[in-house]
Amino acid sequence: PTREPILGFGGAFTEAAALNLNSLNEKGQRVAMELLFGKDGLGYSLGRTHINSCDFCVKSYSFDDTEDDFDLSDFDNEVTHDLETGMVDMMLLATKIARESYPAESNEYGMRIVASPWSPPSWMKAPTKADEKRGYDLHAENMTGSALPVCIRDGVSEESKYARSWAKFFSKFISAYANHGIDFYGVTIQNEPEFPAPWDACAYDPFSEGEFIANHLGPVLSESHPDTKILIFDHNKDHIVQWAKMLLDKNHPASKYIDGTAYHWYAGGMDRLLDGAQGIPNMHRMVSELDVMDVDQSHIVIGSEACHCPSTGYAGGMLDIAWARASRNAHTILADMMAGSNGFIEWNLILDSVGGPNHLGNMCDSPLLAVPHRAIDADGIPTQMDFEKAGHPFGKVHGDGKTREELHAEGVPSKYLDLGIVVQPMYYYVGHITKFVRPGSRAVHALVDGSIHGPTSRTFRSKDQDVPGGGINDLARTGIEATLWPCEGSTRQEWLLNDRGQLQVFGHDWLGKPTTSCLGKRPDKDMGGLMLTTCNATIGTSGLFEVAQIPENHRVHFVLKKSKADSKKTCLVAQPLMNNGGAYGPRGGAQINIGSCDHSESEWVFDPSTGEIYSTVFEEFGGEVCLTTGWPFLQVGAFDTSATGNTANAAVILNEAGETANYVFKNNDKTILVGSIPPHSIQTVSFE
Repeated sequence: PTREPILGFGGAFTEAAALNLNSLNEKGQRVAMELLFGKDGLGYSLGRTHINSCDFCVKSYSFDDTEDDFDLSDFDNEVTHDLETGMVDMMLLATKIARESYPAESNEYGMRIVASPWSPPSWMKAPTKADEKRGYDLHAENMTGSALPVCIRDGVSEESKYARSWAKFFSKFISAYANHGIDFYGVTIQNEPEFPAPWDACAYDPFSEGEFIANHLGPVLSESHPDTKILIFDHNKDHIVQWAKMLLDKNHPASKYIDGTAYHWYAGGMDRLLDGAQGIPNMHRMVSELDVMDVDQSHIVIGSEACHCPSTGYAGGMLDIAWARASRNAHTILADMMAGSNGFIEWNLILDSVGGPNHLGNMCDSPLLAVPHRAIDADGIPTQMDFEKAGHPFGKVHGDGKTREELHAEGVPSKYLDLGIVVQPMYYYVGHITKFVRPGSRAVHALVDGSIHGPTSRTFRSKDQDVPGGGINDLARTGIEATLWPCEGSTRQEWLLNDRGQLQVFGHDWLGKPTTSCLGKRPDKDMGGLMLTTCNATIGTSGLFEVAQIPENHRVHFVLKKSKADSKKTCLVAQPLMNNGGAYGPRGGAQINIGSCDHSESEWVFDPSTGEIYSTVFEEFGGEVCLTTGWPFLQVGAFDTSATGNTANAAVILNEAGETANYVFKNNDKTILVGSIPPHSIQTVSFE
């Protein structure tokens, strides 16, 4: 309760979003913005935009292309490009709608927009090896790609002319937008600094980002824009703790300028079905480290980018995938908030039918899509606008082949389609959170616990039945973290000890492809716990276990065979979360690791008939916990909204299972509601 409350939720004002918004007719534009920022819509209160271009632009651009213009005399103080594409007007309209919809929030919160750079002008950037081969040995040829370990042409030391000029660039950009009536809440140092992306990019490591802040950006902004917050990192959760430990150390000269940490939801590899599925234990570590390092309580931790790729649900035409994407959004938002995050910003607010434009073809999804050719009064409007150069990279757009009635039956309301707007399933899932968890809310303890029918009965498996329920496990894939949650009797908690001694799980992915994976034998160096990995014995990343009976209590050890580790560290163990599990508590997502066999954390109960493996190590906090692939099907997040002026608090219940779940909702042992949640759905409960 001493940390900052939730600041809200939102999306990004990219060039792509502005172009798509403006492709709609006047009524369609207003309706789309009300859907995103209005009281009857999502009620977004956060936003993000790019300094210079990003990949979701028609092409790269900057506001000063004059080489070695260190004083930025030629900087475009009108930010003409952003005016002409409609980005500035889009932000102004969003701010206006948000203030009109939530006047009580305007003074303390209002519309808060963070600006992030993808790349400095090319003349400020060091050449890449590819640039040098093409004869560009003084500076980068263009804004795409990045030299390593840092992109700035002469580094980030105190003597760096280019770093100092780049810091001034931030200041001029902030001033230019302020002159148009937009005051940025904060800036991040760099979008995805660890990734020298093929699109607009600029790499930093923690050391160089810290030097840039300490030597240049911090002093410049503290003088010219002292109210603009500086947020570090702005990349995936795998390395958030490492960056924080270095840059937030009070002995680091950059720390006094830093107001927050931004992060993204991506897994970072090529498996896009892992996006939003990794890193929650690291969120708990991050929040815990803030306390350990005695970081100021005003420090914010905010999710600054999240989206599904490739393409869109409308283009793909597979309803199950569109709804699965929606469910992943809701899961990640709830898990982040319960771990201590202060907000969540979706990537593009609105895109076209194929998920663009993106000048590198990196097509992605968004809550709203602009399809002006589907408007009821459309006449001569093409299926793709001139700004979309990608064509149809993933084949035909299946949504365009369906009637308005067919789309309406699939959850795309015809009243919005008639205005050229596709409202996708993720919009509605996110709205179950954003409409009720207003700025100023705080996450409070909540957890889906055991069945009311006794210790041998589970939410998805009736008493005395062996077959787990919940439907197909779509988290039985390499890269998913193994965790501990209250037992629900589902396929996400069903394990097979196979003939080789591997702990194996089975399922299907969102495309219906069968998957299987096995528990790893070493903790992931970034995630800190065991993860699911391939069962291929030749590759050898999975653990081989033997079950050893513990005579005195009829429990078992899972002993890692052929371990090169110390003999005292060869058992499967429960690993408590940092941050005491946040609002979920100790039983909500603890990790699994390899450790000593001498402690209660290594003791398990294994029922081969149900595939259930559970521990009683957290019994004092309410009961046993089961070994889980990722997280359970049935989830809940609860929020104290009293500071927002609402008389009712909010609880969001998410059911990712293919079966209905009955529940009893209690607050301090008082029954509030006896209810039921259908398969693949979400509910919000208001309670006092």
